[in-house]
Amino acid sequence: MQITTERLALRPVEAQDIDSLYRIYGDPATNAFNPVGPLRSQDEARVLLDNWLAHWQRQGFGNMVIALRHTTQAIVSFGGFGLREFGGRPVNNLGYRLETGA
Repeated sequence: MQITTERLALRPVEAQDIDSLYRIYGDPATNAFNPVGPLRSQDEARVLLDNWLAHWQRQGFGNMVIALRHTTQAIVSFGGFGLREFGGRPVNNLGYRLETGA
């Protein structure tokens, strides 16, 4: 599945996205308002990415890579929906991180 707009290309996350995930989620500036703070290591990025991949397998939807359309190697963001538990009930959660230089 891929979604394209005039400027962007969106696709489900893949295992090879680990370096971009760490670059964006490990950047303190992208987590200025996140109480957990940035990822501290590639290992933390791997755990997060593995959880996202498992969510796709279980639910059929989840986080996506957002890249510039005409240079799809230029990942500028990750975002999507995930199921979370809140107050003992499953809820949809929208999350995203934008690269600071994007």
